[in-house]
Amino acid sequence: MNGASREALAAARERLDALTDNTSVDAAKLADELAAVTALLDREVSLRRVLTDPAQAGEAKAELAQRLLAGQVSGEAADLLAGMVRSRWSQSRDLVDALEELADTADLTAAQKAATLDDVEDELFRFGRIVASNTGLRAALTDRSATTSAKGELLRSLLGGRAKATTERLVTRLVTAPRGRSLESGLESLSKLAAERRERMVAVVTSAVPLSGPQKQRLGAALAKLYGRQMHLNLDVDPEVLGGIRVQVGDEVINGSLADRIEDAGRRLAG
Repeated sequence: MNGASREALAAARERLDALTDNTSVDAAKLADELAAVTALLDREVSLRRVLTDPAQAGEAKAELAQRLLAGQVSGEAADLLAGMVRSRWSQSRDLVDALEELADTADLTAAQKAATLDDVEDELFRFGRIVASNTGLRAALTDRSATTSAKGELLRSLLGGRAKATTERLVTRLVTAPRGRSLESGLESLSKLAAERRERMVAVVTSAVPLSGPQKQRLGAALAKLYGRQMHLNLDVDPEVLGGIRVQVGDEVINGSLADRIEDAGRRLAG
């Protein structure tokens, strides 16, 4: 997002955080409601254009949003959308993208409150690896001719009882309503959102053999010092990574042995 939309999204994130900090607000329910509003505005192009029309007064658009959602969603969800349409958006599509992000963030907040956010992060990563290694599964999940109910049933058979409820909800929404995103990019976005809930960065670590506990601790500490932020490690094993590891943080890829990388981190910190 650019310009006005970026500022509007930042304000909406703050309002969502304020809402979900309230212990009386059911963050998971709020996530479902925001996802439903996302689906509505994704379908109704003319409506979202009205709600983002810069020529219309913000208060008038907020009142319209409140009337449309009255009795359909909670007051918190309606108030959140009303606040969003008071803001200026560079493109009408940006409002829908922002709502989708807030729905995912609300679900991740519910996991954080339940102390299961780490599990959700790991499950999203593992699911992505499973999909990447199984072309048949990926084809089934991205088949445009398959019905939403069929995809949902497939995901329930894969994740039901094996993953956290938050993970299942997030993945199901992504698969059944991709909104132009690839499955891979959608899962990556969810992982980044999960990390941001803890103000952490995500490092994808691929090694020839599983890392020991002390190795993971040393690597995590070294990366945290390098990047100045707490680091969440998504661990993967690939026998072809002979004699070392591959670390990817965002767009940056680090290749080398664990010992060499930690020594390099120490030299860089020493100036």
